[in-house]
Amino acid sequence: MPIAARSPVTSAGRQRTTCRSLVAVIVAATAVSGVALTMAPTARAVPAPEVEYVYDVVVRRHYGFPNNDALAYGHGICDKVGRGEPYAQVMGDVKSDVTPNDEFAANYLVSYAVNLLCPELIWQLRNSAAGYQPPGGAAAPGTYY
Repeated sequence: MPIAARSPVTSAGRQRTTCRSLVAVIVAATAVSGVALTMAPTARAVPAPEVEYVYDVVVRRHYGFPNNDALAYGHGICDKVGRGEPYAQVMGDVKSDVTPNDEFAANYLVSYAVNLLCPELIWQLRNSAAGYQPPGGAAAPGTYY
């Protein structure tokens, strides 16, 4: 029984076809995966400003608010700044209403509330606070977190 010999031309033709098919599959896979990666939306994990505010001042910093309502108090700070109340008055109100009631805690709460709950009032708050001196020369704490 004679063994059928393969023709070198036929074998080379199959290799070229297989090689071209393989290259085509690799190019198509690269194109599809590249498109999928570039078109995927970026993930954003930023909470709503109200959620961030309440979490930070109630859970992380443990402020005590009147009626235990941190969000309403924060919006009240925004209302005072929006009405043009002087920074010293807003700070005095916060120190008398909220615990802890030191200068650092009140300043943090006022700036954080305006920054998150009413960012359109940031410049108004900054202008109101220009030249502010704590009453009695209260110094900032030696350590910041």
